[in-house]
Amino acid sequence: MKKQAKKIRPFLILFTLLMLVGCWDMEEIDQRAYVLGIGLDKTDVKGFIKITYLISNPEAGSTQEGGGSSEPTHETITFNASDFIQSQNIANAVIAKAITYDILDFFIVSEELAKDKDFVRWMYDATKDREIRRDSKIIVTKEEAKTFIDQNKPKLETRRHEYFETMFDHATEIGFIPNSQIHNFFRITEADADLFISAYATTEQDKVTAKKNIDANFIAGNLNVTGDTNPAQFLGSAVFKEGQMIGKLSVEETRLTQLLNKEATNPSFLVSFPDPFKKNYFITSRFIQINSPQITMDVSKQAPKIMVNLPLQAKILTDHSMVSYSDNEQKRSELKDHIKKGFEQRINNLLKRTQEEFKADLFGFSLEARKHFLTIPEWEDYDWMKSYPEADISVKVDITFSEFGRQSELPSYERIRD
Repeated sequence: MKKQAKKIRPFLILFTLLMLVGCWDMEEIDQRAYVLGIGLDKTDVKGFIKITYLISNPEAGSTQEGGGSSEPTHETITFNASDFIQSQNIANAVIAKAITYDILDFFIVSEELAKDKDFVRWMYDATKDREIRRDSKIIVTKEEAKTFIDQNKPKLETRRHEYFETMFDHATEIGFIPNSQIHNFFRITEADADLFISAYATTEQDKVTAKKNIDANFIAGNLNVTGDTNPAQFLGSAVFKEGQMIGKLSVEETRLTQLLNKEATNPSFLVSFPDPFKKNYFITSRFIQINSPQITMDVSKQAPKIMVNLPLQAKILTDHSMVSYSDNEQKRSELKDHIKKGFEQRINNLLKRTQEEFKADLFGFSLEARKHFLTIPEWEDYDWMKSYPEADISVKVDITFSEFGRQSELPSYERIRD
Protein backbone atom coordinates (compact mmCIF):
# COMPACT_ATOMS: atom_id res chain seq x y z
CA MET A 1 0.00 0.00 0.00
CA LYS A 2 2.83 2.38 0.90
CA LYS A 3 4.49 1.71 -2.46
CA GLN A 4 1.26 2.45 -4.30
CA ALA A 5 0.81 5.70 -2.32
CA LYS A 6 4.30 6.79 -3.22
CA LYS A 7 3.54 6.16 -6.92
CA ILE A 8 0.22 8.06 -6.82
CA ARG A 9 1.51 11.08 -4.86
CA PRO A 10 3.56 12.63 -7.73
CA PHE A 11 0.56 12.41 -10.06
CA LEU A 12 -1.68 14.16 -7.49
CA ILE A 13 0.86 16.96 -7.11
CA LEU A 14 1.17 17.33 -10.90
CA PHE A 15 -2.63 17.36 -11.31
CA THR A 16 -2.97 20.10 -8.68
CA LEU A 17 -0.31 22.21 -10.42
CA LEU A 18 -2.13 21.85 -13.76
CA MET A 19 -5.33 23.15 -12.15
CA LEU A 20 -3.55 26.23 -10.82
CA VAL A 21 -1.49 27.05 -13.90
CA GLY A 22 -4.24 29.22 -15.46
CA CYS A 23 -4.70 31.42 -12.39
CA TRP A 24 -1.21 32.84 -11.89
CA ASP A 25 -1.98 36.12 -13.74
CA MET A 26 -5.61 36.47 -12.65
CA GLU A 27 -6.82 40.01 -11.87
CA GLU A 28 -10.05 41.07 -10.24
CA ILE A 29 -12.35 43.63 -11.92
CA ASP A 30 -11.49 46.29 -9.36
CA GLN A 31 -7.78 45.91 -10.13
CA ARG A 32 -8.09 47.24 -13.70
CA ALA A 33 -9.04 50.60 -15.24
CA TYR A 34 -11.40 50.02 -18.17
CA VAL A 35 -11.06 52.52 -21.02
CA LEU A 36 -14.46 53.00 -22.66
CA GLY A 37 -13.43 55.63 -25.22
CA ILE A 38 -10.24 57.20 -26.56
CA GLY A 39 -10.20 60.82 -27.72
CA LEU A 40 -7.65 61.85 -30.38
CA ASP A 41 -6.63 65.48 -31.01
CA LYS A 42 -3.83 67.30 -32.80
CA THR A 43 -0.93 68.84 -30.89
CA ASP A 44 1.79 71.34 -31.74
CA VAL A 45 4.42 68.64 -31.20
CA LYS A 46 5.41 66.84 -34.40
CA GLY A 47 4.78 63.10 -34.23
CA PHE A 48 2.58 63.34 -31.11
CA ILE A 49 -1.17 63.46 -30.56
CA LYS A 50 -3.32 64.42 -27.58
CA ILE A 51 -4.85 61.35 -25.94
CA THR A 52 -7.99 61.56 -23.78
CA TYR A 53 -9.15 58.50 -21.87
CA LEU A 54 -12.77 58.07 -20.81
CA ILE A 55 -12.40 55.45 -18.09
CA SER A 56 -15.56 53.67 -17.02
CA ASN A 57 -16.21 52.31 -13.54
CA PRO A 58 -18.13 49.06 -14.16
CA GLU A 59 -19.00 48.69 -10.47
CA ALA A 60 -20.52 52.14 -9.94
CA GLY A 61 -24.31 52.13 -10.11
CA SER A 62 -24.55 48.34 -10.39
CA THR A 63 -27.06 46.32 -8.40
CA GLN A 64 -24.19 44.70 -6.50
CA GLU A 65 -23.33 48.08 -5.03
CA GLY A 66 -26.76 48.29 -3.44
CA GLY A 67 -27.09 51.95 -4.38
CA GLY A 68 -24.92 53.06 -1.45
CA SER A 69 -21.62 53.64 -3.26
CA SER A 70 -20.35 57.18 -3.78
CA GLU A 71 -17.81 56.19 -6.45
CA PRO A 72 -18.00 58.19 -9.70
CA THR A 73 -19.22 56.39 -12.81
CA HIS A 74 -16.20 57.52 -14.85
CA GLU A 75 -13.09 59.66 -14.93
CA THR A 76 -11.07 61.33 -17.72
CA ILE A 77 -7.40 61.99 -18.25
CA THR A 78 -5.64 63.89 -21.07
CA PHE A 79 -1.97 63.93 -22.07
CA ASN A 80 0.32 63.91 -25.11
CA ALA A 81 1.72 60.64 -26.46
CA SER A 82 3.24 59.27 -29.64
CA ASP A 83 0.37 56.76 -29.94
CA PHE A 84 -2.51 55.24 -27.98
CA ILE A 85 -0.58 52.00 -27.39
CA GLN A 86 2.28 53.52 -25.40
CA SER A 87 -0.23 55.78 -23.66
CA GLN A 88 -1.43 52.80 -21.58
CA ASN A 89 1.79 52.95 -19.55
CA ILE A 90 1.95 56.76 -19.41
CA ALA A 91 -1.52 56.92 -17.87
CA ASN A 92 -0.34 54.79 -14.97
CA ALA A 93 1.65 57.76 -13.70
CA VAL A 94 -1.66 59.04 -12.26
CA ILE A 95 -4.02 56.05 -12.61
CA ALA A 96 -3.25 53.38 -10.01
CA LYS A 97 -4.94 50.48 -11.79
CA ALA A 98 -3.68 48.71 -14.92
CA ILE A 99 -5.11 50.31 -18.09
CA THR A 100 -7.02 47.90 -20.32
CA TYR A 101 -8.84 48.22 -23.68
CA ASP A 102 -11.03 45.15 -23.10
CA ILE A 103 -14.30 47.14 -23.29
CA LEU A 104 -13.05 49.93 -25.60
CA ASP A 105 -16.13 50.86 -27.62
CA PHE A 106 -15.27 53.98 -29.62
CA PHE A 107 -12.62 56.41 -30.84
CA ILE A 108 -13.55 60.09 -30.71
CA VAL A 109 -11.57 62.03 -33.32
CA SER A 110 -11.60 65.80 -33.74
CA GLU A 111 -12.49 67.05 -37.21
CA GLU A 112 -9.16 68.87 -37.31
CA LEU A 113 -7.20 65.64 -36.84
CA ALA A 114 -9.48 63.61 -39.15
CA LYS A 115 -8.72 66.06 -41.98
CA ASP A 116 -4.98 65.66 -41.47
CA LYS A 117 -3.35 63.47 -44.12
CA ASP A 118 -1.38 61.67 -41.38
CA PHE A 119 -4.48 60.66 -39.39
CA VAL A 120 -4.43 57.19 -40.93
CA ARG A 121 -0.96 56.58 -39.44
CA TRP A 122 -2.33 56.75 -35.88
CA MET A 123 -5.58 54.98 -36.67
CA TYR A 124 -3.78 51.90 -37.94
CA ASP A 125 -2.29 51.37 -34.47
CA ALA A 126 -5.68 49.84 -33.64
CA THR A 127 -4.75 46.82 -35.79
CA LYS A 128 -1.73 46.03 -33.60
CA ASP A 129 -3.22 45.68 -30.12
CA ARG A 130 -5.14 42.43 -29.57
CA GLU A 131 -7.32 44.05 -26.90
CA ILE A 132 -8.88 46.47 -29.41
CA ARG A 133 -11.97 44.99 -31.00
CA ARG A 134 -12.71 45.53 -34.69
CA ASP A 135 -16.31 46.51 -33.90
CA SER A 136 -15.18 49.65 -32.05
CA LYS A 137 -16.70 52.79 -33.61
CA ILE A 138 -15.23 56.01 -34.96
CA ILE A 139 -16.93 59.27 -33.97
CA VAL A 140 -15.78 62.51 -35.60
CA THR A 141 -16.48 65.64 -33.56
CA LYS A 142 -16.75 69.26 -34.67
CA GLU A 143 -14.76 70.42 -31.64
CA GLU A 144 -11.75 68.86 -29.92
CA ALA A 145 -12.34 65.28 -28.77
CA LYS A 146 -11.34 66.30 -25.24
CA THR A 147 -13.99 69.05 -25.21
CA PHE A 148 -16.65 66.67 -26.51
CA ILE A 149 -15.88 64.11 -23.79
CA ASP A 150 -15.91 66.76 -21.05
CA GLN A 151 -19.13 68.44 -22.24
CA ASN A 152 -21.05 65.23 -23.01
CA LYS A 153 -23.08 64.79 -19.81
CA PRO A 154 -26.07 62.42 -20.16
CA LYS A 155 -28.89 63.19 -17.73
CA LEU A 156 -30.68 59.83 -17.62
CA GLU A 157 -27.86 57.33 -18.25
CA THR A 158 -25.41 57.56 -15.35
CA ARG A 159 -23.20 54.79 -16.73
CA ARG A 160 -21.41 56.05 -19.83
CA HIS A 161 -21.04 52.71 -21.60
CA GLU A 162 -24.84 52.28 -21.50
CA TYR A 163 -25.34 55.78 -22.89
CA PHE A 164 -23.06 55.30 -25.91
CA GLU A 165 -24.35 51.79 -26.62
CA THR A 166 -27.99 52.93 -26.54
CA MET A 167 -27.24 56.07 -28.57
CA PHE A 168 -25.48 54.14 -31.34
CA ASP A 169 -28.06 51.36 -31.52
CA HIS A 170 -31.00 53.75 -31.86
CA ALA A 171 -29.33 56.45 -33.99
CA THR A 172 -28.10 53.89 -36.54
CA GLU A 173 -31.49 52.16 -36.62
CA ILE A 174 -33.26 55.36 -37.69
CA GLY A 175 -30.43 56.45 -40.00
CA PHE A 176 -29.20 59.51 -38.07
CA ILE A 177 -25.62 58.19 -38.16
CA PRO A 178 -23.89 55.27 -39.91
CA ASN A 179 -22.56 52.20 -38.11
CA SER A 180 -18.95 53.35 -38.34
CA GLN A 181 -16.93 50.33 -37.16
CA ILE A 182 -13.14 50.52 -37.52
CA HIS A 183 -13.24 47.19 -39.34
CA ASN A 184 -15.07 48.87 -42.23
CA PHE A 185 -12.69 51.83 -42.07
CA PHE A 186 -9.70 49.53 -42.65
CA ARG A 187 -11.51 47.40 -45.25
CA ILE A 188 -12.67 50.35 -47.37
CA THR A 189 -9.40 52.25 -47.03
CA GLU A 190 -7.35 49.27 -48.20
CA ALA A 191 -9.74 48.44 -51.06
CA ASP A 192 -9.07 51.93 -52.49
CA ALA A 193 -12.36 52.05 -54.37
CA ASP A 194 -15.02 53.55 -52.08
CA LEU A 195 -15.62 56.22 -49.46
CA PHE A 196 -16.04 55.47 -45.76
CA ILE A 197 -18.53 57.37 -43.59
CA SER A 198 -18.44 57.66 -39.80
CA ALA A 199 -20.72 59.16 -37.16
CA TYR A 200 -20.53 62.95 -36.77
CA ALA A 201 -21.25 64.59 -33.40
CA THR A 202 -20.80 67.76 -31.37
CA THR A 203 -21.72 69.40 -28.07
CA GLU A 204 -21.60 72.90 -29.58
CA GLN A 205 -24.87 74.19 -30.99
CA ASP A 206 -24.50 76.67 -33.86
CA LYS A 207 -25.40 80.25 -32.98
CA VAL A 208 -27.46 80.49 -36.16
CA THR A 209 -29.70 77.44 -36.58
CA ALA A 210 -32.59 76.86 -38.92
CA LYS A 211 -36.09 77.24 -37.49
CA LYS A 212 -37.19 74.26 -39.55
CA ASN A 213 -35.74 71.03 -38.17
CA ILE A 214 -35.82 68.94 -41.35
CA ASP A 215 -33.53 66.16 -42.57
CA ALA A 216 -31.91 68.26 -45.31
CA ASN A 217 -30.49 70.62 -42.65
CA PHE A 218 -29.85 68.04 -39.93
CA ILE A 219 -26.18 67.84 -39.03
CA ALA A 220 -24.56 67.84 -35.61
CA GLY A 221 -24.71 71.35 -34.12
CA ASN A 222 -27.45 72.55 -36.46
CA LEU A 223 -30.39 71.14 -34.49
CA ASN A 224 -32.16 73.89 -32.55
CA VAL A 225 -32.79 72.44 -29.08
CA THR A 226 -33.53 74.10 -25.74
CA GLY A 227 -34.03 72.67 -22.27
CA ASP A 228 -32.09 71.04 -19.46
CA THR A 229 -30.57 68.16 -21.38
CA ASN A 230 -27.30 66.74 -22.67
CA PRO A 231 -25.87 69.12 -25.31
CA ALA A 232 -24.38 66.29 -27.41
CA GLN A 233 -25.91 65.81 -30.87
CA PHE A 234 -25.24 62.74 -33.06
CA LEU A 235 -26.41 63.77 -36.54
CA GLY A 236 -24.99 63.16 -40.00
CA SER A 237 -21.67 61.68 -41.01
CA ALA A 238 -18.07 62.47 -41.86
CA VAL A 239 -16.77 61.32 -45.26
CA PHE A 240 -13.33 59.70 -45.55
CA LYS A 241 -11.34 59.14 -48.73
CA GLU A 242 -8.15 57.07 -48.51
CA GLY A 243 -8.15 57.41 -44.72
CA GLN A 244 -8.61 61.21 -44.64
CA MET A 245 -11.79 63.20 -43.94
CA ILE A 246 -12.86 65.23 -46.99
CA GLY A 247 -16.42 66.34 -46.20
CA LYS A 248 -19.68 65.90 -44.28
CA LEU A 249 -23.16 64.55 -45.01
CA SER A 250 -26.48 65.69 -43.55
CA VAL A 251 -28.93 63.20 -42.05
CA GLU A 252 -30.84 63.15 -45.34
CA GLU A 253 -27.70 62.33 -47.32
CA THR A 254 -26.62 59.75 -44.74
CA ARG A 255 -29.96 57.96 -45.02
CA LEU A 256 -29.89 57.98 -48.82
CA THR A 257 -26.34 56.59 -48.74
CA GLN A 258 -27.45 53.66 -46.60
CA LEU A 259 -30.54 53.03 -48.74
CA LEU A 260 -28.43 52.68 -51.88
CA ASN A 261 -25.70 50.55 -50.27
CA LYS A 262 -26.54 46.83 -50.34
CA GLU A 263 -24.05 46.12 -47.54
CA ALA A 264 -25.51 48.72 -45.13
CA THR A 265 -28.15 47.99 -42.51
CA ASN A 266 -31.58 48.81 -43.93
CA PRO A 267 -32.86 51.76 -41.89
CA SER A 268 -36.46 52.45 -40.90
CA PHE A 269 -37.07 56.15 -40.40
CA LEU A 270 -39.61 58.97 -40.23
CA VAL A 271 -39.47 61.78 -42.80
CA SER A 272 -41.46 65.00 -43.17
CA PHE A 273 -41.90 66.37 -46.69
CA PRO A 274 -44.01 69.19 -48.21
CA ASP A 275 -47.68 68.38 -48.66
CA PRO A 276 -48.44 68.41 -52.42
CA PHE A 277 -52.04 69.50 -51.81
CA LYS A 278 -51.58 72.17 -49.15
CA LYS A 279 -48.70 74.65 -49.09
CA ASN A 280 -46.94 75.39 -45.79
CA TYR A 281 -47.94 71.98 -44.40
CA PHE A 282 -45.91 68.77 -44.17
CA ILE A 283 -46.66 65.06 -44.37
CA THR A 284 -44.83 62.64 -42.07
CA SER A 285 -44.24 59.12 -43.33
CA ARG A 286 -42.30 56.11 -42.12
CA PHE A 287 -40.13 54.63 -44.88
CA ILE A 288 -39.03 51.03 -44.67
CA GLN A 289 -36.58 49.33 -47.02
CA ILE A 290 -37.84 45.77 -47.13
CA ASN A 291 -35.52 44.61 -49.91
CA SER A 292 -32.02 45.69 -50.93
CA PRO A 293 -31.69 47.84 -54.06
CA GLN A 294 -31.45 46.00 -57.37
CA ILE A 295 -28.25 47.03 -59.15
CA THR A 296 -27.33 46.25 -62.74
CA MET A 297 -24.07 47.36 -64.23
CA ASP A 298 -22.22 47.62 -67.54
CA VAL A 299 -18.43 47.96 -67.25
CA SER A 300 -17.57 47.15 -70.86
CA LYS A 301 -16.39 50.75 -71.29
CA GLN A 302 -14.11 52.89 -69.13
CA ALA A 303 -17.12 54.96 -68.02
CA PRO A 304 -19.40 52.44 -66.26
CA LYS A 305 -23.18 52.46 -66.60
CA ILE A 306 -25.07 51.86 -63.34
CA MET A 307 -28.83 51.31 -63.03
CA VAL A 308 -30.45 51.10 -59.59
CA ASN A 309 -34.01 50.20 -58.62
CA LEU A 310 -34.76 51.23 -55.03
CA PRO A 311 -37.94 49.69 -53.49
CA LEU A 312 -39.40 51.61 -50.53
CA GLN A 313 -42.52 51.10 -48.48
CA ALA A 314 -44.26 54.23 -47.15
CA LYS A 315 -46.58 54.39 -44.17
CA ILE A 316 -48.36 57.79 -44.16
CA LEU A 317 -48.80 58.98 -40.57
CA THR A 318 -50.02 62.59 -40.87
CA ASP A 319 -52.52 64.24 -43.17
CA HIS A 320 -52.75 67.97 -42.42
CA SER A 321 -54.53 68.64 -45.72
CA MET A 322 -57.14 66.05 -44.57
CA VAL A 323 -57.39 64.48 -48.02
CA SER A 324 -58.09 60.92 -46.73
CA TYR A 325 -55.83 59.02 -49.12
CA SER A 326 -57.23 55.61 -48.21
CA ASP A 327 -60.44 56.14 -50.21
CA ASN A 328 -59.13 58.48 -52.91
CA GLU A 329 -57.18 56.61 -55.59
CA GLN A 330 -56.34 59.71 -57.62
CA LYS A 331 -54.88 61.52 -54.61
CA ARG A 332 -52.86 58.41 -53.70
CA SER A 333 -51.40 58.31 -57.20
CA GLU A 334 -50.48 61.98 -57.04
CA LEU A 335 -48.90 61.53 -53.61
CA LYS A 336 -46.90 58.52 -54.79
CA ASP A 337 -45.58 60.47 -57.76
CA HIS A 338 -44.72 63.39 -55.47
CA ILE A 339 -42.72 61.16 -53.10
CA LYS A 340 -41.02 59.34 -55.97
CA LYS A 341 -39.86 62.57 -57.64
CA GLY A 342 -38.69 63.97 -54.30
CA PHE A 343 -36.51 60.93 -53.57
CA GLU A 344 -35.09 60.74 -57.09
CA GLN A 345 -34.22 64.45 -57.12
CA ARG A 346 -32.40 64.23 -53.77
CA ILE A 347 -30.58 61.06 -54.81
CA ASN A 348 -29.45 62.64 -58.08
CA ASN A 349 -28.16 65.68 -56.17
CA LEU A 350 -26.16 63.39 -53.88
CA LEU A 351 -24.84 61.35 -56.83
CA LYS A 352 -23.70 64.57 -58.50
CA ARG A 353 -21.94 65.62 -55.31
CA THR A 354 -20.06 62.31 -55.03
CA GLN A 355 -18.89 62.53 -58.65
CA GLU A 356 -17.95 66.22 -58.70
CA GLU A 357 -16.93 67.04 -55.11
CA PHE A 358 -15.79 63.74 -53.56
CA LYS A 359 -14.82 62.08 -56.86
CA ALA A 360 -15.40 58.61 -55.40
CA ASP A 361 -18.08 55.97 -54.80
CA LEU A 362 -20.12 56.51 -51.64
CA PHE A 363 -22.59 53.66 -52.11
CA GLY A 364 -20.49 50.50 -52.40
CA PHE A 365 -21.24 50.07 -56.12
CA SER A 366 -17.68 48.76 -56.52
CA LEU A 367 -18.67 45.48 -54.82
CA GLU A 368 -21.16 44.87 -57.63
CA ALA A 369 -18.66 45.95 -60.28
CA ARG A 370 -16.04 43.45 -59.08
CA LYS A 371 -18.26 40.56 -60.17
CA HIS A 372 -17.74 41.52 -63.82
CA PHE A 373 -13.95 40.96 -63.72
CA LEU A 374 -12.35 37.53 -63.84
CA THR A 375 -9.08 38.41 -62.12
CA ILE A 376 -7.84 40.90 -59.52
CA PRO A 377 -5.33 42.49 -61.96
CA GLU A 378 -8.19 43.19 -64.41
CA TRP A 379 -10.16 44.89 -61.63
CA GLU A 380 -7.16 46.94 -60.51
CA ASP A 381 -6.44 48.04 -64.09
CA TYR A 382 -10.02 49.30 -64.43
CA ASP A 383 -9.33 51.62 -61.44
CA TRP A 384 -12.82 52.14 -60.02
CA MET A 385 -11.77 55.25 -58.08
CA LYS A 386 -10.98 57.03 -61.36
CA SER A 387 -13.81 55.46 -63.38
CA TYR A 388 -16.65 56.30 -60.98
CA PRO A 389 -16.67 60.12 -61.51
CA GLU A 390 -17.44 59.49 -65.21
CA ALA A 391 -20.14 56.89 -64.55
CA ASP A 392 -23.64 57.19 -66.03
CA ILE A 393 -25.93 56.49 -63.05
CA SER A 394 -29.72 56.28 -63.10
CA VAL A 395 -31.85 55.56 -60.04
CA LYS A 396 -35.52 54.58 -60.09
CA VAL A 397 -37.49 54.68 -56.83
CA ASP A 398 -40.43 52.28 -56.45
CA ILE A 399 -42.92 53.45 -53.78
CA THR A 400 -45.62 51.23 -52.29
CA PHE A 401 -48.07 52.27 -49.57
CA SER A 402 -48.66 50.02 -46.56
CA GLU A 403 -51.28 51.90 -44.51
CA PHE A 404 -52.43 55.42 -43.72
CA GLY A 405 -52.26 55.45 -39.95
CA ARG A 406 -54.43 53.76 -37.34
CA GLN A 407 -57.47 55.75 -38.50
CA SER A 408 -57.04 55.82 -42.26
CA GLU A 409 -60.05 58.00 -43.08
CA LEU A 410 -60.40 61.59 -41.84
CA PRO A 411 -63.36 63.99 -42.07
CA SER A 412 -62.95 67.01 -44.34
CA TYR A 413 -61.61 70.21 -42.81
CA GLU A 414 -64.56 72.18 -44.21
CA ARG A 415 -67.04 69.84 -42.56
CA ILE A 416 -65.37 70.24 -39.14
CA ARG A 417 -65.14 74.03 -39.40
CA ASP A 418 -68.69 74.41 -40.71
